[in-house]
Amino acid sequence: QVQLVESGGGLVQAGGSLRLSCAASGTIFRINVMGWDRQAPGKQREWVASIISGGSSHYADSVKGRFTSSSASDGRKVYLRMNSQKPEDTAIYYCNARSSYNNDYDYWGQGTQVTVSS
Repeated sequence: QVQLVESGGGLVQAGGSLRLSCAASGTIFRINVMGWDRQAPGKQREWVASIISGGSSHYADSVKGRFTSSSASDGRKVYLRMNSQKPEDTAIYYCNARSSYNNDYDYWGQGTQVTVSS
């Protein structure tokens, strides 16, 4: 089992920045992908970013160029730096840890609220 705890959410003005953190505990050796999804009020959850073991990162078009994902060398923390934030970035952000080889290993955090005011 893997437990994920997000932190760093809050209220920011449009154009501002926040950094989210996600700490993983438990048995992570099967995990090779960590990332972030978000869910805005009244909308479906959407993928935001993923970082693959070994370092490559991928981003949704809506955040590309503004958000940057990184991870600690031990694989137990992942970060999402969010710059030039827009009101449409307002959502609950969820950390995800999974194995790309086995769907049985797919874990989610409880989420952290990000609110961007105009």
